[in-house]
Amino acid sequence: MLNISNQRVDEALLTHYPLKTLRTLPQPESGRRLGRWMLVMLLIGLIVMFLPWQQNLNGEGTVTALTPQDRPQTIQNAIAGRIERWKIQEGQYVKKGDTMLVISEIKDEYFDPRLPQRLDEQLDAKQGSLEATDAKISALDGQIAALKTGLQVKLASARNKIRQSAFKVTSDSTDLLAERKNYQIALDRLERYEKGYKNGLFSLTDLESRRLKVQQDYAKVIAWENKLNVSRQELVNARLDLNTIQADYQEKIAKALSDRSSAVSYRAEADGEISKIRNKISSVDVRRGLYVVRAPQDGYVVRSLKFGIGETIKEGESIASLQPANPSIAVELYVRAMDVPLIQRGREVRIQFDGWPAIQFSGWPTVAVGTFGGEVAVIDAVSSVNGKYRLLVRPKARPSDQPWPKQLRVGSGVYGWVMLDDVPIWYEIWRQLNGFPPSLKEEPKEEKKA
Repeated sequence: MLNISNQRVDEALLTHYPLKTLRTLPQPESGRRLGRWMLVMLLIGLIVMFLPWQQNLNGEGTVTALTPQDRPQTIQNAIAGRIERWKIQEGQYVKKGDTMLVISEIKDEYFDPRLPQRLDEQLDAKQGSLEATDAKISALDGQIAALKTGLQVKLASARNKIRQSAFKVTSDSTDLLAERKNYQIALDRLERYEKGYKNGLFSLTDLESRRLKVQQDYAKVIAWENKLNVSRQELVNARLDLNTIQADYQEKIAKALSDRSSAVSYRAEADGEISKIRNKISSVDVRRGLYVVRAPQDGYVVRSLKFGIGETIKEGESIASLQPANPSIAVELYVRAMDVPLIQRGREVRIQFDGWPAIQFSGWPTVAVGTFGGEVAVIDAVSSVNGKYRLLVRPKARPSDQPWPKQLRVGSGVYGWVMLDDVPIWYEIWRQLNGFPPSLKEEPKEEKKA
């Protein structure tokens, strides 16, 4: 049975008494066959180890829009008000400018239905006041000019009077000198007559006549001295009058200038108030146009954030959320901080969308099924809240790829792989076992600043 004896076991005995254990023993031929298969598998494994493997960095994210204007937005009211009626419902498609909500005023300063007319009346009154102020300023300008002209005339007259007084003082001084000379001569004659009277040459009558003449000349000297003093006083008074005239006119001119400055200041205030009223009129017109909240762009109303009729809303408060129509779809992937230095703009990305079945071979993207192509468009300069960095990926399909599905919705889940350089499979296994980062053929180039 085991071929250890020259005597053979009868086959009939084997058939009548089956030996199951003997039949389960491996035959020498099956062992050689297994060895051949293992050798073939080993050779195939060695060959596979040298096949190219494309390194990649994976990340998860969501579908978004490439431009901010295509991303979901909230519609806000510019003014506070009370909800009067709704013109939309959730899920409705709206075009730019369509009415979404009508509100009414809640601020008491805008309650007057004839507020624009009241503001126009205030504007007309202020403009009339401004015209009157302009007329007053013109009148004050004329008054100031007249005062300056009168000042020049009065000053010229006062200066002429000063010159006349000076001439009179000079004349009276000359006459006084002449009278003093005559008086001195009369004194000399009187002295001679006194000596002649003592010698008997002149009579007492002649002597008394000379004495009388001396007294008369002395009286004339006193009179001319008084007259000279009066002339000098008139000269001083004339000079004082000149200063007085100048001071009086300067005071009048200063008062007129002060009144003019007040009028100019009032005109400036009136101009400011007119500007405020005009601004208020424009604001009222614009505010009345804001009672109707309109759609900023074409899109779908996703959700109403305020409800009911009669509810008050604050200014700048969100009313509803809107998803713009036909957004430029992109994908935002979040990758680890240690992987960001290996990624540059333009890198190829393979993307798997939630809801679209796919079979992905990350190292062999050409044999993947159900994945879509893209390229890195934006790399955030700062990390997100979770410590990862965001990548924006835009569509870029290979000739063999299908375009991104039109049914994609913003916010749906995405799993992606950023494709790097090719390496042998043995190198990739060795790198993974040692925890080394992916390798690049050359150092990443710095992006040029715009």
